[in-house]
Amino acid sequence: MGKTTTPYWNPLVADQAHHWRWLDGLEGQVQELILSQDAATGEITRLTRFLPGADTTTFGGKAHPFPEEIMIVSGRLFDAAFALWLEPGHYASRPPGEVHGPFRTDEGALVLDISFPGRSPTACPSA
Repeated sequence: MGKTTTPYWNPLVADQAHHWRWLDGLEGQVQELILSQDAATGEITRLTRFLPGADTTTFGGKAHPFPEEIMIVSGRLFDAAFALWLEPGHYASRPPGEVHGPFRTDEGALVLDISFPGRSPTACPSA
């Protein structure tokens, strides 16, 4: 079947707010909106919105057994694992097992996240 598809729409406009859901344990701080998903592989493309003042420190850093790509769309987000402020345009292609977070933000941030739970880890080519 593959990932779901949809025609053009703008999930950022006010009348689409009902599509966003709070992340468990981060109500009032972090929301997600699934843009596309594949039920068979678990692959998802989503937006994650960190509201101003959001802080995931209580959850600590995390790692996934699958690859993931992220891009900061707007705002800024601090990744404690890298001691780095991420700003619009910052992109990461994370290998399985890479620790990231916890995260915090002063002004809020919007992140595009593509996760590939159905993909096996692959070795990076050597330089």
